[in-house]
Amino acid sequence: MFSDKARIHVRAGRGGDGGLSFRREKHVPRGGPDGGDGGHGGNVVLTADPDLRDLSAFRSNQRFRADRGQPGRGQQRHGASGAEIDLRVPVGTQVLDDSDGLVADLATAHAVFVAARGGAGGRGNKRFATPTRQTPRFAETGLPGDELWLDLRLKLLADAALVGLPNAGKSSLLSRISNARPKIAEYPFTTLAPVLGTVDAPDGRQLTVADVPGLIEGASEGVGLGHEFLAHLERARLLVHVIDAANGDPHDRFREIDRELGAYGAGLDERRQVLVLNKIDLLAKAPEVALDDPRVVRSFSLSCATGAGVEAFRRALFELCPAAPAAEPGDGDGDGDHELVDFLVYRPKPAERRDYRIFRTERGFRVQGTPPADEQELAAALKTAGARRGQEIEIGDDVRVYE
Repeated sequence: MFSDKARIHVRAGRGGDGGLSFRREKHVPRGGPDGGDGGHGGNVVLTADPDLRDLSAFRSNQRFRADRGQPGRGQQRHGASGAEIDLRVPVGTQVLDDSDGLVADLATAHAVFVAARGGAGGRGNKRFATPTRQTPRFAETGLPGDELWLDLRLKLLADAALVGLPNAGKSSLLSRISNARPKIAEYPFTTLAPVLGTVDAPDGRQLTVADVPGLIEGASEGVGLGHEFLAHLERARLLVHVIDAANGDPHDRFREIDRELGAYGAGLDERRQVLVLNKIDLLAKAPEVALDDPRVVRSFSLSCATGAGVEAFRRALFELCPAAPAAEPGDGDGDGDHELVDFLVYRPKPAERRDYRIFRTERGFRVQGTPPADEQELAAALKTAGARRGQEIEIGDDVRVYE
C-alpha cells in the first residue's frame, strides 16, 4: 500500500566514557595515567534513495537508535565511534519537527541529512594530568546524543502530473503512455494512491508522470481523497488536466479543478498546464475547446480506449517538459519559476548544554559544575552514566551514596 507519511523517533548514540587507567608494567610500579578517550556516538542519517517510491518501509511510531561509542581503555587506546544508522527514504521526502517546521528537504537523489548527531566521547584521565596533578583518578563520561521525533512526508517528484475529476481516464492515459500499470475500472475513485510512470523517448530521454487520485469540489478543504494528495502536485513541472469530454461542459470541468488548485495554494494555479479531452470515441464529433488562458500551453483530443491521439500527446510531452538545465555549483534556488531548492542545509538542534559534567572516579562519580535543581534529572543523568546503587557521588564538598 502506498504510504506518503511516517512518524519516527531517532536517537543518536551516546559518547563512550573516558578511560580511567594507570600504566602498570614490570619495573614501573607507579606509572602515570594512560586512559584513552571514549568514542563518539553514532549518528542517525537519512539518505534519499532514487530506487524507493514511498515510505511504506517505516512503521507507525518506529524507533531508531544508533550505537554508543566505545569506552576509552588503558595504554591511551581511544574507544571506537558508534556505528551510525542510515535510513533510506524516497527522493522528495521532507522532514518536519514536532511543530511542523521544515528542517530538511531531500529533493535530489543521494542527498544526505544528519537527523541526530551522536554525543561526544568523554576524555580519559590521561587528558587531565598536569605537573601539579600527576595522578588524576577521574575521567569524563560521554555525552548523550540527540533524541527527537520526526515526521516524514513525501512529495512526489514528477515532470508532469495528471489531474482531473474522478473517472476522467487519468489512469488509462498513464497506462497508455508509460510503463505504469495502475488499476483501471469504470467507477469513480479507482485510484486511491498516486502512481508514477516512466515515459521513454526514442533518443533515450525519460519523463516521470504522476497519476493523482481524482479531485472533487472542496478537496482543498479536506473533502474527498484529493486533499491527501494535492501536495504531490507541488513539484510537477507541468499539470495535465484530463477531462471526460463526453460528460458535461469541458469548460466547467476545467474551471472546477482550477478553483481547487487555486484554493490549495503553493502556486499550483500558476503552473504551466495542458488540456486533454478524453473519451472522444463516445462523441460523434471531437469538441473544440478554446481557453483564453495563458497558463494553458496546449490542448489535445484523444481516446484512451481506442488509442486515437495518444501517441501525439506522448511525443508532445517531451516538447512541453524540456530537460531541466544543469544546476550551477552552489545554485540551489532554481530560476524562480516555482523551482524548489535541491536540499535545505540543516544543522540539528544541539542537545541542551549542561552546566555540569559527570566524571567517573575510582569510588563512583563526581559532578562538577552547577548540578540541576531537579534531583530526578540529576539521578537520571547519573543512571545513564552508569551509576549503581551504593556508589559514592561527589557534588562539591558533599558526598552521598547513590540509591
